[in-house]
Amino acid sequence: MKLEGEAQLLRIFVGESDRWHGKPLYEAIVTKARELHLAGATVLRGPMGFGAHSRLHTVKILRLSEDLPIVIEIVDTEEKIKTLLPHLDEMVTEGLMTLEKVHVIKYRANGAADEKG
Repeated sequence: MKLEGEAQLLRIFVGESDRWHGKPLYEAIVTKARELHLAGATVLRGPMGFGAHSRLHTVKILRLSEDLPIVIEIVDTEEKIKTLLPHLDEMVTEGLMTLEKVHVIKYRANGAADEKG
């Protein structure tokens, strides 16, 4: 697979303890993105953050927080991202989703080498 040029970056902000059908929400989102053949997804765990309820989630508290911030980033074409959005609308009941235009400089899968002419 090769992806270059104009694309979109979808960021989904949820809590580590959020669930979808018994499994972590972030895992369910990545699984759905994979099922839909999106280019890829990355899950980032934040050491500190707060959301709509302004409750601070941090690893600095004496006991480890059980609900640290999670950010899922997905980059693909606008068309492919649009196939995921209806699923996310159902899955993400609390959180934040952002979408922005990005320019992909290089993305290669399956060890594909640069084409040289």
